[in-house]
Amino acid sequence: MADHAHPATEPPRDFIRQIVADDLTQGRVQPPVVTRFPPEPNGYLHIGHAKAIALDFGIADEFDGLCRLRFDDTNPSKEDVEYVDAIIRDVQWLTGREHIEVRYASDYFPQMYAWAEALISKGLAYVDDQDGETIRRNRGTVTSPGVNSPWRDRSPEENLELFRSMRDGQCAPGSRVLRAKIDMAHANMLLRDPLMYRIQFDRHHRTGDTWKIYPLYDWAHGLEDAIEGVTHSLCTLEFATHRPLYDWYLEQLELDPRPHQYEFNRLNLSHTVMSKRKLMELVQRGLVKGWDDPRMPTLCGLRRRGVPPAAITTFCREVGYTKVDTTNEWALLEYHIRQELNRVAPRAMAVLRPLLVEITHWDDDRKESAHVPINPEDPDAGTRQLPAGRLLYIDQDDFMEDPPKKFFRLRPGGEVRLRGLGYLRCDEIVRDANGGIERLRCSIDEATLHGGAPTDGRKVKATIHWVDAASARNAEVRLYTHLFTAENPLAVDEGEDWTTNIDVDSCTVITDAKIPAFLTEWPVGAHVQFERLGYFCPDHDHRADRPVFNRTATLRDAWAKAKGAS
Repeated sequence: MADHAHPATEPPRDFIRQIVADDLTQGRVQPPVVTRFPPEPNGYLHIGHAKAIALDFGIADEFDGLCRLRFDDTNPSKEDVEYVDAIIRDVQWLTGREHIEVRYASDYFPQMYAWAEALISKGLAYVDDQDGETIRRNRGTVTSPGVNSPWRDRSPEENLELFRSMRDGQCAPGSRVLRAKIDMAHANMLLRDPLMYRIQFDRHHRTGDTWKIYPLYDWAHGLEDAIEGVTHSLCTLEFATHRPLYDWYLEQLELDPRPHQYEFNRLNLSHTVMSKRKLMELVQRGLVKGWDDPRMPTLCGLRRRGVPPAAITTFCREVGYTKVDTTNEWALLEYHIRQELNRVAPRAMAVLRPLLVEITHWDDDRKESAHVPINPEDPDAGTRQLPAGRLLYIDQDDFMEDPPKKFFRLRPGGEVRLRGLGYLRCDEIVRDANGGIERLRCSIDEATLHGGAPTDGRKVKATIHWVDAASARNAEVRLYTHLFTAENPLAVDEGEDWTTNIDVDSCTVITDAKIPAFLTEWPVGAHVQFERLGYFCPDHDHRADRPVFNRTATLRDAWAKAKGAS
């Protein structure tokens, strides 16, 4: 079990945990607590799923229980092994578990079928020959009752015979369905004789061509929970209206003990979309570079961007579990990313837009070394030794030829401190044939090397980073911002394409950044703070001979600052 505080010593943080604690204390549930995370394998998981994963697995850990990953693989026309494998990887990554118990709804198809026959025999389910459009039309509205199917009063014997012919592939897809017989005038439209089985001849990724009929979600979900001994079936708020149907099936089958469903608010984030269908559209239209594009809110995209799983779970706990849907700012997620990476990420100096600096009074073969902390948040991490020679790179943003009044970085005749090295003064600008700045000719105050103080007591107001030119390596660096310019990307005028809100500048690729040589061997999945620039990680494309780094987050929220200024 993960190292979490036990509820006996820590008060529950939300109403779901309070329910679990009360159920155990009052004997309504006998240990162990059992939860499940039940994704459909028809797409990749996104950060909205992370909130459910954190709750399902978190409760199991905190109450010494069990959580399973259970695939709701009941619609083979939309499912794929690619999604199954990706979901398993994502859940392992987010939870930190090397091994996760995995189950499938398809494991229970024979038992579900037997229970369906039991309801038919009790006169509580029937085969309907109406087509899908007619069924939808005859369901009625919120203000008017539905219309009974002309096939509703078939005998149990006839329904059993027809249902078995559906199972055996003797009926064409769409020609018949199995429906529960409840009440076509029920105030909850989901209880107006809901569909239980549909005919599909699609090959299933696990059961092959064995089945010609497949259960629908509302019929399958509660049965799966009952089979697995789930004590607390946790869903988002849109499933609250489904709970009476969930309970009705379990009651008619007289299953005991019965699982109970509880609902909490889903995760909504600004500047992104949380619909698998919309995310699929982005991928299929080529508007992003796959499901793991670092601008995507998918878990694989966030992982590729370098977001640590601990930041995601902390964020989910921070926004909380309530009965009210709200939209959270992406900036809050980035805050937790920074908090986590500030604690664990080693520091390095890199230059994104290099400007060559020549230290004119140093010989070509002179070599100095600077000692800088690997991580100031972790003194035990020690220091890193960096080489420095006659030629260095600084960032173009750290020099201005004609700066405004409050620009304290390098200027002609001005001084700054080079991080870990000493005071640097710009003495001359060397221009190229087009009049652009080719390099700066500078000098270093020898008295200030390696932390020394100038003899005249003067001070500088800025410290800048640098990279030794002789040992530097070229790298590609990808800077990411919000994929969408709008806080709510779906808020468009009727008929307008919602993807017009995509920010075409959400990825900036820098191909000639300069990094210290040791970063070429930085492993994929590891983090690093480029000092003064942000948090970065090697991309999947990263190789020692072709380094590629993604920016995970800036050191400050430049987006919010710019937004406030405008």
